[in-house]
This record gives sequence, C-alpha cells and structure tokens, in this order.
Amino acid sequence: MSKITGYLEDVTKEMRKVSWPTQAELIRNTVITLVATVIISLFIFGADRVISTALEIIYGS
Repeated sequence: MSKITGYLEDVTKEMRKVSWPTQAELIRNTVITLVATVIISLFIFGADRVISTALEIIYGS
C-alpha cells in the first residue's frame, strides 16, 4: 500500500509542475484541431469520390 501512496504523491508533484494552457489557448488549439480535421476529412472524401468515379468509368459498373 505504501508503494501506491508514494506513486500517487509523485504523480501529484509532477502534475503541479505541468505548464497547463490558459482557457484561451485551449479553445484556440481546439478550434485549430477541429478545422484541420474537417479540411483533411473533406480532402479524403473528395479523393475517394474521384477514385470511385474513375474506377466506375474504367470498369463500367
């Protein structure tokens, strides 16, 4: 049990050392991540549609 307690104390000490982002930074980074995800998803969707259409033309299904 003392190992667990020691571990949790160490975790608490390390968590206090972490440089946490401000709320504004967190929101900005979240928005950037969501926008990038949407853009990449749209690119993959578009590429998939182009390839699917090309294959339908080639194989005539």
